Amino acid sequence: MIVCVLGGSGFVGSELVIRLVRAGHWVRVATRNLRHAEQLRVLDTAELRVANVHDPRMLSQLFAGCDAVINLVGILNPSGGASFEAVHAALATRVMVAARAAGVRRLLHMSALGADEHAPSRYLRTKGAAEAHLRAAALTDPSQPAVTVFRPSVIFGPGDSLTNRFAALLRLSAGWLPLARAAARFAPIWVSDVAEAFVRALGSAASRGATYQLCGPEVVTLAEIVRRTARVARLPCHIVPLPDFIARLQGVAMGMLPGKPFSLDNFRSLTVDCLCREDGCAALGIVPTPMLAVLPQYLAPAAAAVVT
Repeated sequence: MIVCVLGGSGFVGSELVIRLVRAGHWVRVATRNLRHAEQLRVLDTAELRVANVHDPRMLSQLFAGCDAVINLVGILNPSGGASFEAVHAALATRVMVAARAAGVRRLLHMSALGADEHAPSRYLRTKGAAEAHLRAAALTDPSQPAVTVFRPSVIFGPGDSLTNRFAALLRLSAGWLPLARAAARFAPIWVSDVAEAFVRALGSAASRGATYQLCGPEVVTLAEIVRRTARVARLPCHIVPLPDFIARLQGVAMGMLPGKPFSLDNFRSLTVDCLCREDGCAALGIVPTPMLAVLPQYLAPAAAAVVT
């Protein structure tokens, strides 16, 4: 197939593009900056294009001749004038309109566990709105591309903003970490398993119209994710669980810092456990990988020395 990937130079996108190429597809990668996609230049059937994916005319050009479109674009916090509504909900609608006009047959969309238009955070509400727009369009017009939605729990792997961020914070704070919602529960999933889910769904007629919840094999708390990160990276770890009223204040304060390492909206997302009710990995024939089988590959001091 000819597949256009929006967000193809990001954390999940880079892994997915590599797997799509290995599976024999021609992959058109839309990126804001070619420097972000340097690792993809060596792929023979990856076509890199600088594009503003929020421009409907650009989307039409990107989707021309494509069999499928994969939308991975998302943000954890607004920045640079980009809002949750624009990046999640409005973009999903534009993608569907442009894909239909270009004759695209499949649309694979990255959402999130807990996505719901009535969820407590804007992040989850706009993810839910995007899903609702796509499903409504597919139901009302049979000429629309067939939609497949993916709802992963938190994703870990080299270059993630989860374990790497905690490792960096522990180094800066000599191991002391005031932690909001320390008891929040997750089923972390390896980035390679997420990418494999997209590849398998793309080749499956049964995935048309389906939603796949993607979880790893273990349920762990946020505090345990921090402890595992610390153990593997050989860092001291002293977690200070914060009461919710202080955690809210932490979100407000840190949300004003450059890069927004944590925000009030992030706190609100943490009030919803990030767990699967359905086993999307099993439905796609994937046996998910445990965290501790992967973390040493990129967090252990020896691994870091090799990378350096």
